[in-house]
Amino acid sequence: MKNKERLLSVVCCLLTIVAQAQDVPQVPSLVVNIVIDQLRSDYLDAFTPLYGQGGFQRLKEQGRFYSQAEYPFNSPDQASAIACLMTGTSPYVNGIVGTHWLDRQTLLPVFCVDDDTYPGIHTSEKSSPKHLAVSTIGDELKISSEGKSIVYSIAPTREAAILGAGHAANEAFWLDDWTGKWAASCYYDDYPDWATEYDVRSSLESRISDIQWKPLNDQVTNFQYFVSSGESKGKAFIHKFNSNRKFREFKATACVNDEINLFAKEAIEKAGLGTDAVTDMLTLTYYAGAYDHQTAMRYGMEMQDTYARLDRQLEELFDFVGEKVGMDKTLFVVTSTGYFDSEELMDLSKYRIPTGMFSITKAQLLLNMYLIAVYGPGNYVETAIDNQIYLNLKLIENRNLNLAEVLDRCSAFLIQLNGVKDVYTSQRLALGAWTPGISKLRNAYNPKCSGDILIQVSPGWLLNNENTHEQSLSRESYLSFPLFFMGAGIVPEKVRIPVTIDQVAPTIAQTLRIRAPNACPQAPLNY
Repeated sequence: MKNKERLLSVVCCLLTIVAQAQDVPQVPSLVVNIVIDQLRSDYLDAFTPLYGQGGFQRLKEQGRFYSQAEYPFNSPDQASAIACLMTGTSPYVNGIVGTHWLDRQTLLPVFCVDDDTYPGIHTSEKSSPKHLAVSTIGDELKISSEGKSIVYSIAPTREAAILGAGHAANEAFWLDDWTGKWAASCYYDDYPDWATEYDVRSSLESRISDIQWKPLNDQVTNFQYFVSSGESKGKAFIHKFNSNRKFREFKATACVNDEINLFAKEAIEKAGLGTDAVTDMLTLTYYAGAYDHQTAMRYGMEMQDTYARLDRQLEELFDFVGEKVGMDKTLFVVTSTGYFDSEELMDLSKYRIPTGMFSITKAQLLLNMYLIAVYGPGNYVETAIDNQIYLNLKLIENRNLNLAEVLDRCSAFLIQLNGVKDVYTSQRLALGAWTPGISKLRNAYNPKCSGDILIQVSPGWLLNNENTHEQSLSRESYLSFPLFFMGAGIVPEKVRIPVTIDQVAPTIAQTLRIRAPNACPQAPLNY
């Protein structure tokens, strides 16, 4: 009798273990990160009548949909956004404050992925992720699989491709600005044979003269969302690519997403992504901004068509991955870089809206004159870039000046200039009391490459740099964007609470049962 009871106990234990094992979800065979440059929630909702059922609607109905995603730092651009997404931390830690910044030693601009050590393949550009100071989720996947996972990143631009790939990826691919070829860097593995064969068989260079961008269908042509759409109002459009900068123009249209899809399909099929017991990762960057980085108000119908096409392009990718890998074996993560494309540089004064022109070039000259009056002759201000001023720290040190005092004087002087809303010094950002505003500014700052003084220009004012001939309109309007998780057994739900993008990497890590990136402080999202 006792033996029967023992046997029954053993069977019950085994059944319990099996049941618990069945409750544990399987690790996805493939992770597909889709970063859509310039995607906006308001446009995503506005163009719903143009969508089918397999793209955005599928994401909303079958995915976990966070409707209010944002970045944890101010003024993201494509480079800083993708770096944050992949590392789970902000520029203050990961080192990528933007697409470019200033080298304090040479006073020359630094492009975020430039590296003379590693020549390009099918491009003259030399690149690596050396400025990315911490690990990415792709790096951690490589470490956990002892290098067996395949990690690829495919994007229109090299900064998106390389920052999406991280340090340990197999390869990062992007479209070269001058040849249209799929370029890569010698930093990564050898250029794969399948990519070489694809370039020979179906290069963009051989097809671009035949590509025309026009409305996807009559539905797009007849739809009118924008009150004023400039040149495109009330009429269809057609764009051809035959100028000297044809590839750069092409990369800033909805058509480039078709090229991303074609190349991604080739990678999935020929490299066998997601087909074995080791998880692979594919990061794709799509474009959803205005035509040739202009304004949506000027090219309204093109913007409508971009979202309609993007819906079809997502559907095409989902269907292909579902067929080759399986939706239950694939984790899709879809989000945006945030919206930061060009604003119309209009004259607001005729509408009696407070406005003006703030010249950062004149501000740095006036500041230097003021510091000369206080501390004696010298070149105290080295240069300015965007809305940041760089001081001559070596001169300040050699003269035994108190840096905190100098920064306070600079702040007190600059705040008096017309068009200045606020002034933040490096010490104020480092030591100031925590507030949401200070936190976002501090997260966007990095001591090694950011300026010593950050000028916050008043909303509605133009920021003008007379040395670089760059102008931008200061605007602080809130624009939300979505975050989706779909596939791999995720239960559909719409979540309206705000979330930040630095939570994505730890969420993927938890799903894959690996470590989060090494500088990621955030807890994963629950789903």
